Amino acid sequence: MRIAEINSPDLRQQDSISAIINQIESLVKQSELISPKNSSIPSTLHPQLRQCLTQLNQLTPSSFSNSIKLQLWKLSYRLWNSCVDLTNAGVKGHVELRHAASDMLAIAGDVSGVPSPAMKGASFYYKTGLIWHDMKKFDMANDCYEKASDLVAKVEVDSISDLGERKLLLDLNIARSRTAWEVSDRNVSIALLNRAKKFLFDVAENFRVLAEQYLVFGKTVLMKNEVAEGNEALKLMNECLELCEKGLRVVKKTEETLILKSLREKTLRFIGALHLQREEFESVVKCVRVLRDHSTVKGSDEHPSLSVLAMKAWLGLGRFSEAEKELRDMVVNKMIPESVWVSAVEAYFKAVGVAGVETVKSIFLGLLGRCQVSAGAAVRVIYRVIGEGGGSGKEGLRIREIMAEELVSDERVVALFAGEGAAKERTALHAVLWNCAAAHFRSKEYEISAGLFEKAILYVPSGIESRILRAKGYRVLCLCYLGLSQLDQAKEYIDEAEKLEPNIACAFLKQFKICLQKKDHSAAITQIKAMMSCTDFTTAYLSLAAHEAVACHALPVAVSSLCDLLNFYTSGKSMPIAEVAVFRTILVILIQEPGQELEVLKHMKKAQTRMAELGPDNFFGKGEVGRRERNWIATNAWNVGTKAGVGKNFELSAEFLSLAAEFYDVKIDGEAEGNNMMVWKSIVLAVSAMIATEKQNKVAMLDAQVKKAIELLNKAGKLMEPLSTSENLADFQDSNLDPKLHLVYVLGAYELYGRSRDSRSQQLLVKNYVNSKLCNPKHLLKISLAISQGPQLNSEVATFSLNACLSSLLASPQPDYHDVALILRRLITIAVVYKGDADDEVVFNLYKQAHRIMVGLKEGEYPAAEGKWLATTSWNRAAVPVRLGEVDGAKRWMNMGLELAKKVPGMDTYKACMEDYIAGFEKKLQEDEEKRSKLIS
Repeated sequence: MRIAEINSPDLRQQDSISAIINQIESLVKQSELISPKNSSIPSTLHPQLRQCLTQLNQLTPSSFSNSIKLQLWKLSYRLWNSCVDLTNAGVKGHVELRHAASDMLAIAGDVSGVPSPAMKGASFYYKTGLIWHDMKKFDMANDCYEKASDLVAKVEVDSISDLGERKLLLDLNIARSRTAWEVSDRNVSIALLNRAKKFLFDVAENFRVLAEQYLVFGKTVLMKNEVAEGNEALKLMNECLELCEKGLRVVKKTEETLILKSLREKTLRFIGALHLQREEFESVVKCVRVLRDHSTVKGSDEHPSLSVLAMKAWLGLGRFSEAEKELRDMVVNKMIPESVWVSAVEAYFKAVGVAGVETVKSIFLGLLGRCQVSAGAAVRVIYRVIGEGGGSGKEGLRIREIMAEELVSDERVVALFAGEGAAKERTALHAVLWNCAAAHFRSKEYEISAGLFEKAILYVPSGIESRILRAKGYRVLCLCYLGLSQLDQAKEYIDEAEKLEPNIACAFLKQFKICLQKKDHSAAITQIKAMMSCTDFTTAYLSLAAHEAVACHALPVAVSSLCDLLNFYTSGKSMPIAEVAVFRTILVILIQEPGQELEVLKHMKKAQTRMAELGPDNFFGKGEVGRRERNWIATNAWNVGTKAGVGKNFELSAEFLSLAAEFYDVKIDGEAEGNNMMVWKSIVLAVSAMIATEKQNKVAMLDAQVKKAIELLNKAGKLMEPLSTSENLADFQDSNLDPKLHLVYVLGAYELYGRSRDSRSQQLLVKNYVNSKLCNPKHLLKISLAISQGPQLNSEVATFSLNACLSSLLASPQPDYHDVALILRRLITIAVVYKGDADDEVVFNLYKQAHRIMVGLKEGEYPAAEGKWLATTSWNRAAVPVRLGEVDGAKRWMNMGLELAKKVPGMDTYKACMEDYIAGFEKKLQEDEEKRSKLIS
């Protein structure tokens, strides 16, 4: 069946038209007689109306007389008004009747004496589509909107003067966009919003409505929390902002001005937060400045988020004085809750470090004088002062310790922790001071450690129940002063500890120190063994002895002590310090010594084994502490591995880098993922080291090694999507990774997977590249066409890549429809060749997508040749179903061909032939049905 073979149908008779009209009028009367008391509509009413309309469509409506059209017009309005009455009466289920009324107007077309018939018909379709949309019947809603778009496309926009009709043009495009969004056709949805800009007509309310729709879509994209969606969300919000600005230039009423300004401020806050998330700090500052310059609320009553956004942006830019000013202004703003300003103080000090200690202290004490501050807030601030932030070296640590002393000694701070009500916070502050003191002790900063331990004792209750904890503090202070060689002070503290909790183990510490001073390492180790046999021995002594050995540069003694300490962790006994801290100390010692790489590797593997046995949270710890411990081991594995690689020891380098990848990938405290960027880099370098080892030794890798390399490569491929969270995206951008390395990886991995016949990995690789920020849309188009035309075509990958190109093109404000047409033709060709008739629905959906894109375009925007190709090929696909007697399939393809032909200029003859053939086809089906009925009877 070809278009040229179609015969013209017989002309319909006037009496047939009259009979159908009479039947429609009867059905309309039936709808008008429906009683609200019945609360239901006859089930046969809509099917009978639909059958009448179908018959009218087959009788060439364009040839109807004006009186017939006017009669249809009146019947349509009567049916519509009947539906309105049913709505007012609370009767549901009449949307199909509204749809029929809309179709009736469309059949009637232009009627002499009726102003703006096309706009009125479009209004019916639009209102019906809204009801379908609310009912989640998005296909039906879209059908109404597309028919309405076809009607208004015939009207010259400049000739429309009625405000309601102008508003209809805007509302129609927005409604179509919303429906397309609901069915995840985002590209068409955004394209429709862009078209809606032509129908603003310099009316402020129109600008507001369209701007709010952009903002709704932008917030919806943000809610997905996907890194790849960040650019799309920003584009949508910028569109909203631009519309607000344009609307303010044409606004005439004060109320409209306030509404647009409020919407603009809200949008700017979202944009500012998005820029801050993406670490685009200059853009955040600009947003805050604009908000403050144009805000309707000034001074201390401004939105709480502005100061927070501004402060974090200044911190990101390294402008600490401006950040400090914002922080101080937050103290004045009473709208800012405690948790927000405490978080701001933490962020400020984390960025500024030692240089911001004085500021943090003064601000915190100022807050104490201004409002009621909780003990929990005090704990958080003090924790930052003594345990977080920048600053290095003894002088910096000393400054922090001094400020901490002043804070915890201030009578107002002490008062916060008084009483039983603050017992939990008091314990927390003691733990903060103790842990930070212990950390400085391990760093051999004994003077700072002693000061912090002394302040920790201030927050230990003096009651008898706290005797053991106080004695523990005195014993630790004894060791601090031993490290400072202040033996008299150490003696005073150990005597105080003896009064509270008598013991004899500390006596071994002095003899142990003498052995260390004589550099008799063997004797020192003997003293450790003897100390372990004491009845009052605790494992804390092993830790303290190890740190003392480190202070005296007796590294073998320290390692021996710590290895003895590790043996207690496998016994199930309660330990005073985390096992990971012991491993870390051993590694610190060994890494300092050259030639100890194999020992370092041995202890790292032991740490990995213990982590697998205990679980990451139990081994590393939870929260920030656990992440810090994990990152330390992972970073040192990376450093030793890269150093071995530089030294051409590729086999050792591969071992360390594989360990680094595993440690970086560990999830702490419910994290969604590890450090994906470093995991990926470690894996890539580890596999490279394996290959280099093979070349260096001139021995092929064993099957087990090859399998491991492929597993690592597959894992790396999954990580490079390019990274699925905003934090990982920041790691990716801030790393020293050359973008070319990313591209080389993609191309190399694609070829390798191709040789391995691993099409799934190829598909994931290309998908990750498409989502990468390094992906250039123009380059992607070239790559996509090359993949789709290559000698070994992977149809799945080619289809995905082409669809990504199509999405990118349609998302632009002015799509290049020549490229769109090229991609659509290629997608259809691939679907036909590689999917065939077995997946006819895929091919049909591509034609359907093409039709949606063409709907509402101006003449010439979509290439006529491509449009003709779409129309004729879709029409011709009906040939096989016709010959096989598959009526539904044939109708579907013929209707698609006809709908596409209607969108292409110069196809009027083809369209007429198609309509004739469809009418004849329907008639023949009806005749065949009648013959069968007679035979049966």
